[in-house]
Amino acid sequence: MELTVLGCSGSFGAAQANACSGYLVRSGTTAIWIDCGGGSFGNLQSHIDPEDLTAVVLTHEHPDHVADIYGLHVLMRYGICSQNFPVYTPEGLPTQLGALVHNDWGDTFDWRVISDDQKIVIGDLTLTFARTDHPPLTYAVQVEGDGRRMIYTSDTGPKWSVGAFAPEADLVLSEATYLHSAKLSETHLSAHEAGLAARAAGAQRLMITHLWPRVDANDAVVEATESFGAPVEFATPNLVTSV
Repeated sequence: MELTVLGCSGSFGAAQANACSGYLVRSGTTAIWIDCGGGSFGNLQSHIDPEDLTAVVLTHEHPDHVADIYGLHVLMRYGICSQNFPVYTPEGLPTQLGALVHNDWGDTFDWRVISDDQKIVIGDLTLTFARTDHPPLTYAVQVEGDGRRMIYTSDTGPKWSVGAFAPEADLVLSEATYLHSAKLSETHLSAHEAGLAARAAGAQRLMITHLWPRVDANDAVVEATESFGAPVEFATPNLVTSV
């Protein structure tokens, strides 16, 4: 199973062409784009032809996780002429997104609702969802394939933990929006909290993402490493790694 980081900036895009949240997970012939944050679609096309995507998963409604679904829609509707492409979302999200396109999606997308503790099989990958501690309806995603397992926290505050899934994941991809000493909101994690949660869950590897654009990534990695108790990776855009 392979993870490609398409964007890691939290809330809005950062300098040096750092896109918002987007991740491509692949196994065999299966390719799933998880979260379509602004700028991530351009990076995606450096790694895969959109025609080869198997499905899209949107974890919640915030623009830094969904903005590029509109670009995908235009390409698939008018360029590829795709029909019934699977897009998995929390309940109600297609209607919210549809307000900007007069709810005229054509038959391009097949919208499918996800829910807490739901397990679905998409090609060679198995996904399980868990509701997080974030104001809109938000789901973390566990992805299993090739005998490996990764957990993507999406957005969450500290009242939810990756411990909601089975322990000892091969990789935890965790939001780490703030440094702990300058935390602006309890609806997100600090790098310190991300490290603590991953350590408590027995994660084999921790990669932090969704940094507030004014946070220095090196400082966040140092903070998360101290609480995780082992080296922590940063979700650098266009990074490709085996899980």
